[in-house]
Amino acid sequence: MLEALETLEPLLRCISAPAIAVSGGVDSVTLAAAAHEITRDVLVMHAVSPAVPAEASERVRKAASRRGWKLEILDAGEFEDVRYRANPVNRCFYCKSNLYRSIRARTERPVLSGANLDDLGEYRPGLEAARLFGVRHPYVEARMSKVAVRALARALGLTEVAELPASPCLSSRVESGIRIEAVTLGFIHGVERLLANELRPQTVRCRVRATAIAVELDRETLRSLSAQELDRIEHLVRSRTGCPAHLPIRVEPYRNGSAFLVGRAP
Repeated sequence: MLEALETLEPLLRCISAPAIAVSGGVDSVTLAAAAHEITRDVLVMHAVSPAVPAEASERVRKAASRRGWKLEILDAGEFEDVRYRANPVNRCFYCKSNLYRSIRARTERPVLSGANLDDLGEYRPGLEAARLFGVRHPYVEARMSKVAVRALARALGLTEVAELPASPCLSSRVESGIRIEAVTLGFIHGVERLLANELRPQTVRCRVRATAIAVELDRETLRSLSAQELDRIEHLVRSRTGCPAHLPIRVEPYRNGSAFLVGRAP
């Protein structure tokens, strides 16, 4: 048994044949790999929707195929939920409620999530949905941080996954109170992929706000850009992504959770 699994092993051995909600990010993919390493019987549940980038879904499919996971792809139906689409501050509660309800309807296995200890220090209304549906968080129970999860991913041979930047669902980029639309999420994803390829930043976010499109970059990348390069970002976004013509584009430092800053000027 890999040394890096020692913290999780006692927990996972006590959870018989779990179902794991896997988004395609480092936390959930690593949890699926660890649980499979220990129990050899996991069911990976991956929800597809306009809020989930296609490359995340492809990452889950490939990992399941290579590692022999049982995989079920589902539509959790959050886009049929008017409460989710209205995008209140606690939108994530409705998203996760739909997800866990859908998983519960498909399996009687215990359900696990990839929430880690660092998530407890942020506003995460989805954790309340998890509590209501009896979802367990092995990383939290094992007191594992994001750094520990990335180390575990490397130990399990998930090198590329270990280096993935944090990437919450695309709906998290839409300012609270602005209705969630599939076309808006497609635009956001297009901007982030374009700028990731052009600039190779550590972090890039495209935020849709009531008053502007905010392109957020990590401070190191932002400091390295000249005035001409900043102008080029606006040109790229305008010309190649279908940017709403009535909204200005602003390039700003990355701020975690800034989609919740309703009513504040960017």
